Amino acid sequence: MILLTVLFLCIISTYSASVKGHTTGPSLNNDKLYKFAYSAEVYVDRVKASLQKSAGYRISSGVDVNLLWRNPDNDDDQLVKITMKDVQVENVNERPADKNIFKGKSTEKIIGKEYLETLQRPIMVELVRGKIKTFYSYQNEPGFTQNIKRGLASLFQLQLHSGSSREVDISGKCDTTYHVRQDQVTKIKDLDSCEIERKKFTSHNRILDVSTKATSATVYVLEDSFIKSIKAEENFVFALNYRRKTGAKIVSKQRLELKSVQAGTGLIAAKQVAGVIKTLDPNYVAIPLEAEPVKSECKKCPSLSEHWKNIREQMHPDKLSKPDAAKSFLSFIQNIRKATKEEILKIIKSENKELLPQVVDAVTSAQTPESLEAVLEFLDFKDASTFILQERFLYACGFASHPSEMLLKSLTEKFKGDVASQEIRETLVIVMGALIRKLCDRDGCKLPAVVEARRLILNRLEKANKDDNVQMYLLALKNALLPEAIPVLLKYAESGEGPISSLAATALQRYDPSFLTKEVKETMNRIYHQTRKIHEKTVRTTAAAIILNSNPSYMEVKNILLSIGELPMEMNKYMLSMIQDILRFEMPASKTVRQVLKDMRAHNYDRFSKMGSSSAYTGYITRGPDVSSTYSLDILYSGSGILRRSNMNIRVFDRSTDLHAIQVVLEAQGLESIIAATPDEGEENLDSFAGMSAILFGFQLRPVTFFQGYGDLMSKMLSATGDPMNVVKGLVLLTDFLQEIQLQSGPTASAEFMGGLAIDISGGMEFSLWYRESKTNVKNRVAMFVAGNTKVDSFFVKTGMETTLETETALDFISTVQFSQYPFLVCMQMDRVDSPFRTHMTKYESLPSGRRYTARRGKAATLAGNEYPLHQENSNMCKKVFGAKSDSAGSWF
Repeated sequence: MILLTVLFLCIISTYSASVKGHTTGPSLNNDKLYKFAYSAEVYVDRVKASLQKSAGYRISSGVDVNLLWRNPDNDDDQLVKITMKDVQVENVNERPADKNIFKGKSTEKIIGKEYLETLQRPIMVELVRGKIKTFYSYQNEPGFTQNIKRGLASLFQLQLHSGSSREVDISGKCDTTYHVRQDQVTKIKDLDSCEIERKKFTSHNRILDVSTKATSATVYVLEDSFIKSIKAEENFVFALNYRRKTGAKIVSKQRLELKSVQAGTGLIAAKQVAGVIKTLDPNYVAIPLEAEPVKSECKKCPSLSEHWKNIREQMHPDKLSKPDAAKSFLSFIQNIRKATKEEILKIIKSENKELLPQVVDAVTSAQTPESLEAVLEFLDFKDASTFILQERFLYACGFASHPSEMLLKSLTEKFKGDVASQEIRETLVIVMGALIRKLCDRDGCKLPAVVEARRLILNRLEKANKDDNVQMYLLALKNALLPEAIPVLLKYAESGEGPISSLAATALQRYDPSFLTKEVKETMNRIYHQTRKIHEKTVRTTAAAIILNSNPSYMEVKNILLSIGELPMEMNKYMLSMIQDILRFEMPASKTVRQVLKDMRAHNYDRFSKMGSSSAYTGYITRGPDVSSTYSLDILYSGSGILRRSNMNIRVFDRSTDLHAIQVVLEAQGLESIIAATPDEGEENLDSFAGMSAILFGFQLRPVTFFQGYGDLMSKMLSATGDPMNVVKGLVLLTDFLQEIQLQSGPTASAEFMGGLAIDISGGMEFSLWYRESKTNVKNRVAMFVAGNTKVDSFFVKTGMETTLETETALDFISTVQFSQYPFLVCMQMDRVDSPFRTHMTKYESLPSGRRYTARRGKAATLAGNEYPLHQENSNMCKKVFGAKSDSAGSWF
């Protein structure tokens, strides 16, 4: 806090002064030896935890600094020798002897004799106007010792006047700002601006990602034109956006304090620096001041095959709804990312058919060139017998957290080649659409593979003749969300027939309102009000939703309200329910709706007392400080009481963005012949059809068809078992964050957060002709495991913190309809079972010898199950449905 206070005072100060008349950089006196005490500390802990209880370590030493050479033509060009002496490694906080991993170990044993000698070998820096022009050291020194010395050398770089510049130091090339006030200089480094090669990737959606904040400040106190003391501090903070309590921080501190000034050696006479270096030791060479990558090898880590043997039982299909499955999935991905193509293929080719789909999930989610090559070599798209594996591969591609251009290029080539299964061919192009959007969101729209895929989808849609092909490309555009596709979608929404028109409309519904131009809204108004042609209820209600969710005008809202009463009976009730939901939930259009309702022509008893069973309802699942989540249930029936469309959505959002977590749509048409009912206007010639469509974490999956045509309907009704049909089942990588960090003090740090989801979504429709009753059931089973690993690796000592959280739950949506009377009885239920929630945190310090200190904490709780409330009318209806039902079970076809 003292350091931050000093920084604040320095930043707001408008006073800038030179120091002791020297205007460029610090100056060492001739024939003097400056003796400093130096320490470098690292801390790892929870974000708000006190540093006094953090894991970490301290490297301390004496530092001798003396001037070797000064340019005879420029006093500000100096060659300085810096030597670390009496290096010690110790705990950063006091610990009892039994918890002190350094107890009884000398520095030579901790670091190693040769490494210690290397660390204490002098370095030389050429300072020109206070900036390091050249860094000299032995060429082949180990990277970790070289980086520690780079971190020390970087402290000596400063300027003695206020201002900003791009500087190169151990952190790379960074934007640096200096504030000078009398004998004090504050250096602030913008770590986000640093250009340095380090591995980093993030999740596609911000809500599933990790927030980061990095700061760096160094305060110099000067005396007699040279450094009296230096205090430097870097802070790196990481937090899961959907649960900020799950996070970590890394703090790196450096201190350098002048202890004494003694008589030193004289200057070396020379015209150029090169001559001085050659005279001192020809083994010294100029090397970059920027840190070099350092990787420590894990000597006791199991191979990929050994790791798979240890976890494979947790990945069995029967256990996929448990957190242990997601946990094993994440650890497997981590190991795959270190493996070769051959090691990956060995496991894929040797596994049985029950576990192979889970292996494909993990291999694809690893997203390395080696894993992609391995899975593409194994899968044969010309062979329909491996349909399940091909589908799991493609869905894992669709959920990819940071897809590569090579992945999209590979899928495009597969799509243009021979594909045995039409369903896989459809899934291929749907996934291509999802990848286009993700690459475009990362400024990759102009990549050759993206340009080719966009052109292919749009061109083939234009030439498509069969309805199935048109729907396939529309689904791809529904994922891609290309601005140039909006005119195409408008054409199909207004001019298309049946499912094609509905699909195009729902694709437009996914666009951000900023893309919905005047032309879009005019088209949606024409569809809703049927000014050019008759449209199905599903298309008209989607058009109304688009209008109401895109900053509608007063007249647009008024015309929609005035239409209520002139619509088919169930559509009247649905639109009325939609308007009431907007008002109750305070949606963006609510203000305009309230203005319109002041007009009694729009707001009267006749209009607001329409009968029917269709409904639209939105409610909160959770409301928290980090994120909130909502559910919405929209149900539209035909006039005869048969389900037309059921739409369940779950959204997660924070203050700046949202995530469409789940959408499950059950849709049916042309079923009136079953009960000898009359179809609604515009739906007289529709084929019998029922199916389900799902969106999962923003990714539109390939729809599932229950039946198509009257013959198929009767066949399936007579042979149905009542079991739900699976929509998606597998393992999904949700959060995938990695950031490698170069600490200014020399060590390499990293923060890795991964979140895995084991998911099973299924749905079904059942009919009882005898009891004149129908049911729809959507089952959502999920288990989630999140693991965070934040560590600092100095080769000879590691410290870090591991955090985990896990939960599992089930969410069921059941709709029961009794159509033996009118108005028919409809009961909707949305239930969640008890959900256990567990968190664990482990802090550690370890030596290569195996000596280790750990501190653990854990917490467990259960979130009680809940039946989510819908509107009061639904509650009353459910009492009638279950009160009227016979105690004996009916016979279901």
